[in-house]
Amino acid sequence: MSALVLAIDGPSGSGKSSTAKAIALRANWSYLDTGALYRAVTYLALKNKVDDEESVIEFLKNSLITFDTDPADPKVYLDGVDISSEIRLQRINDQVSAISAMASVRNILLDLQRQYISDAPIGIVVEGRDIGTVVAPAAQLKIYLHADITERTKRREGESNESIGAQKIGESLANRDQIDSSRAISPLTQAADAAVIDSTRLTLQEVTDQIWKWLKQRNLLGLPTVAVIGRPNVGKSTLVNRMIGRREAIVEDTPGVTRDRVKYEAEWNGRRFFLIDTGGWEVKPTGISEKITAGAEAAIAEADLIMFVVDAQVGALDEDASLVDLLRKSGKKVILVANKIDNAEDEAEGYELWNLGLGEPRFVSALHGRGSGDLLDLLTGALPEVGTSQVDDGYRRVALVGRPNVGKSSLLNALAGSPRVLVDDVEGTTRDAVDELIDFGGSTWRFIDTAGIRRRAHQASGTDYYASLRTAIALDRAEVALVIFDASQILTEQDIRIVSMADEAGKALVIVMNKWDLVDEERQLVLDREIDRQLERYPWAQRVNLSAKTGWHRDRLAPALRTALTNWEKRIPTAKLNAFLGELVAANPPPVRSGKQPKIKFATQAGTCPPKFVVFATGFLETAYRRFIERRLREDFGFEGTPIEVAVKLKERDDA
Repeated sequence: MSALVLAIDGPSGSGKSSTAKAIALRANWSYLDTGALYRAVTYLALKNKVDDEESVIEFLKNSLITFDTDPADPKVYLDGVDISSEIRLQRINDQVSAISAMASVRNILLDLQRQYISDAPIGIVVEGRDIGTVVAPAAQLKIYLHADITERTKRREGESNESIGAQKIGESLANRDQIDSSRAISPLTQAADAAVIDSTRLTLQEVTDQIWKWLKQRNLLGLPTVAVIGRPNVGKSTLVNRMIGRREAIVEDTPGVTRDRVKYEAEWNGRRFFLIDTGGWEVKPTGISEKITAGAEAAIAEADLIMFVVDAQVGALDEDASLVDLLRKSGKKVILVANKIDNAEDEAEGYELWNLGLGEPRFVSALHGRGSGDLLDLLTGALPEVGTSQVDDGYRRVALVGRPNVGKSSLLNALAGSPRVLVDDVEGTTRDAVDELIDFGGSTWRFIDTAGIRRRAHQASGTDYYASLRTAIALDRAEVALVIFDASQILTEQDIRIVSMADEAGKALVIVMNKWDLVDEERQLVLDREIDRQLERYPWAQRVNLSAKTGWHRDRLAPALRTALTNWEKRIPTAKLNAFLGELVAANPPPVRSGKQPKIKFATQAGTCPPKFVVFATGFLETAYRRFIERRLREDFGFEGTPIEVAVKLKERDDA
């Protein structure tokens, strides 16, 4: 996943470095001073007594410049030697602008800077003179920080270890400003979408507070993540539902209902955070339990804080003690939760959990809500200010739906390039709807992996019933439905019903024929006939044949999704729409009904997502004629991959 980038530009002495390091420390992000890289090249040039571009490049190609991105102690190294102090000398200040203006130097360092940005695990604060315009033009927040030259001179004089004098420092800064602003390549300039701060009369704290406020307003700060861990059937999912205030996680008395690690956003007293509901952890798992336990351990590694849930009615078992050892090794902060404490009498048994060595157990009844408010107060007070999980900020949402065992989770893992969700040959492995941000096809997408729908919701029971409801909710949240079929198997009535669900929900639609590596020529011919017969109502749906297992044709998925979403949001200008309708009606007037021919007055597009058209007519239009209008709309304007709706509104005839 791409790191979040905060770009800070501005002239020398405006406070960029101090501000960038302060923000990076507060957010626990990486820090990159691009100016230090140019100073390192300048140091290299002066050391070897060269000033022409060709010679500088020759020495640069044979040297290794590295930057330690730890904001607490950033350092610059030249061939493994720390030169952080040497590059701040005045002789470097006097020459760095000339070296920075060399096109070849900038090209080499540009690649190096972008590599540091791409390697950042969560977020990175980058400061320099062309960050928002050249290095990271897609940065989520851009700041242009400046101050008047008198204040900048005073700051530089305070930072310098040399006795140079304010006048010489001021002249050097003015000269650098002139060169940096007027150079032909990547000049110092304010990005069009940058937020501007004049730091002349502001303290460092005031500047950082303002930038922090902007980060929070734009939902760019990661939310802290809490992993809910425990043995099977101790009430983890019930507690998660209680804390998020709605029934999202599937709950049953049967152990092992939760299998994937599922992330939910929660809020308490204005503090937002993520909860990860996990499957039950076991000491010696077998079969599918091995993957469930591995998922729980992955949640521990991902979390900023851990809630260890124990069934107080049962007490601490040997498995709980083993899990305590694992939690201690993780080094994460742990809150011990004694669940199923329904009254004061139960608390006496709950105190035995002190023996686990995790401190005071917090008593709750997830089922009845007893103690949940106090637990949430404790939890939000213990959370870090910034977490590792990024908030959903506009990524396109794709729901993966289909029957059980058609390869939905396998496809998601294949696109992600790592095992994000649980996959097993056992039918119905996925039960909750699982959100994952995945980079593929040049974009970041929010995929929602869903449980396979076996039967109609009113015919389902238990886990199947709740999984079906979660799938319907996931489909409602999504913008485009990726309906996945097993191409090696005969299409069933349930396959067609799932396509119908996506159509009725008004979502953009892409049909994926998965497991194509199992399809031979004979099956291809049969499949084509099945599609022509059973999907005749959806000729507009895009179809992608692929194999999640082998990766064959996965690259065709992103263009199909983009086309479907573009058409889903398409709007036809009213004038163009009515010109089309006039030609259509003139060539093919609506059929006569009860001895009268309806007259079409005009049409308008009433909405998008999906496109909705309203035709104003003097009489009822036959269903077949409406379908004819829809078909011609698709032929003339596209709309591949999206349902469209054509409604008729009766309008009185004009006597004229």
